[in-house]
Parts: sequence; structure tokens; C-alpha cells
Amino acid sequence: MKVDRRQVTLGAAAAALLFPRSAAGQEVFTDSSGRTVLLPGGVRRIFASGGPAAVVVYVLRPDAMIGWPRAIRPEERPYLLPEVRDLPEVGMLSGRGDTANVEVVLRSRPDLIVDFGSVRPTYVSLADTVQSRTGIPYVLIDGRFEATAASLRMLGRVLGVPERGEALARYTEDLFGRLDRGLSGIADDQRPRVYLARGPTGLETGLKGSINTEILERAGGRNVADAGGQRRGIVNVSPEQVLVWNPDIIVTWDRNFHARVRAQTDPLWASVQAVQEGRVYLAPTAPFGWIDRPPSINRLIGLAWLANLFHGDRFPFDFRQETRKFYKLFYHVDVNEAELDTLLAWADGRPPGAPSAQ
Repeated sequence: MKVDRRQVTLGAAAAALLFPRSAAGQEVFTDSSGRTVLLPGGVRRIFASGGPAAVVVYVLRPDAMIGWPRAIRPEERPYLLPEVRDLPEVGMLSGRGDTANVEVVLRSRPDLIVDFGSVRPTYVSLADTVQSRTGIPYVLIDGRFEATAASLRMLGRVLGVPERGEALARYTEDLFGRLDRGLSGIADDQRPRVYLARGPTGLETGLKGSINTEILERAGGRNVADAGGQRRGIVNVSPEQVLVWNPDIIVTWDRNFHARVRAQTDPLWASVQAVQEGRVYLAPTAPFGWIDRPPSINRLIGLAWLANLFHGDRFPFDFRQETRKFYKLFYHVDVNEAELDTLLAWADGRPPGAPSAQ
């Protein structure tokens, strides 16, 4: 992707206003939560606080990564740079099932701690506590979809790669622009009713408006798990509730659940319209999930994929070409044909190896 150098220069100039120099030569940075952080003069080692942060740090500065929140699995290795595949597992400071602690952070000797995702008070308090105890600068960057382009520019500047942050932000803005044009004018009742089936039973899902499922609405679908805005996040639901919702489309990333539902051996799921019509789709998960797990910028390719599933006549999507382009730009890798076949199996609803309609 070509980057307009004039835009980069203007972006860097604007960023300089947001990153004034302190008397000691450190950069004074205001993160997405409004916290003021003194950044080191040069960032060479970064501790990613959780899964979403690990993705964005890898995309922007793979050379500065200290480790992964969890070790890279064999099936994920082909889609990552060789030099980062074997970095150690260091756990998580934030997110569900946090496993790291201050001692782990100190042993890692990072110049900077990065969190990417929610900037709610809980995470602000965590950042302040860890920074106070370790003396290591800790920045919170907004991970919501609508903030993606701005956050990429901001973090690119923080990590010393403004041109790369700009290129990724422009890709994001182009994708959002295509989505907005393609989905313009589609009434709510013309948008498919979608259920995100998480876990091996498919009975865990995300409520409308949560960061875990905002991708469904942004791609032009209606999340059937709507609590009327009263609460958000991950919930467990009953089989009876799924039957009441009776979604048009089911999306999952769990291969065991997907196989069982497509075989229609479970009476519960066999009664659901999406199953009866063969509209159960398996999202790719390597090296990171296209829908969630984690909810970071890895979801951008999933956003294009879902928009095509929901509204293919308005949002055409060449699975192979777009995937290859995204993986090269974001993940620094050239994906070969065999790796594409493995990655995209069942993503279009067809059995692996079946001819594509593209």
C-alpha cells in the first residue's frame, strides 16, 4: 500500500503537538484514557498487557516484543514471522484469566507496557497501579472499532514507527469507507439476525454492543443477543433462548461445535433456521481470530469477511486475494496456496476443497 508522504508529514506534525518533550527529554504522552505518561526516549522492549495488545504490538513493532500472553500454537506458526514464533509465554496483566504479575513484568525489563482495548476505570486503575509499582510507563490505547485508525496512528507514534501506523490507519479507513458505502440504506429489518456461538457447546455469546461482538453490527448484521443496552459482555445462554432467537446466521470459531452442528446430530441446533439452511460459518483463527480471541485489529479482516457473508451483493469479497493482502500488510508474511486452503476451510460455508463461487 502506498502512503501519501504529505499525510505522514502532517500526521507527524500533529502528533508532535500531542507528544511535547519534558524537561528531562522524555515525551509527555496523553493516552486514550486521558492519563499522562512520560515515555522513554527510545522503545526497544515492549510488554503487551494482554492478547489484544500483543496483536497490535506484533503488527507495529515485532522486533520489540518480549513475549506472548500465551505460547504460539503449531497451527499459528506459518502465519507469523519466524523470529517471533518462539518468544516465551509471559502471561497477561489484563483481560479474562490474567496470569502475569508485577514480578514477571520486572523480570522482562520492558521499556514500555502497552494495553489495547477497553479504557474503562478498571483498566485505568490497573495501569496506574502497575506503573506505580514498577516505574515502567504504561499506556492504554482505545481498542474499539471506531477508534482503530486514530489508535494505530497514536501507537505508531509511541512505538517510533509513525509511517507504519499511518499505512495501517489508511487501510482501516479505506475498509470502513467501503463498508459504509456498501451498507448504506439497508434497513434494520433487512439485516440478517446473527448469533455468535462461542465455546464447544455454542451456548456462550456476547451481548450487543460489547467489544467482543461489535463486529457483527459493524458488518451489517443484527446481534440476536440484545439485552436492550442494559449490560454488555460475555454471557452464557440456555438452549431454549437460542431456539427463541432462531438466528438466520450462526458464526463460530470452534471447530468441534461447527462440525457437530453441521452434522445436525444435536436436536437443539437442528431446529435452528441457520442450521437447516446451511448458514453456519467457521471463522479462521490463525494466527489470530477473525471475530474475536482477541478483540484487536485482527478483526479487520473478519469485518470484511462478515460483510460479504451478510451482504455479498453489496460488499464483494475475494477471500484469497483480500486475505493474502491483509496478512502481508499486517502480519508481515506471504501466505502460500496450501496455507490459504488451511486457513479458509469452511469460511465460505463450503467443504474444504470444494470449488469456490468467487
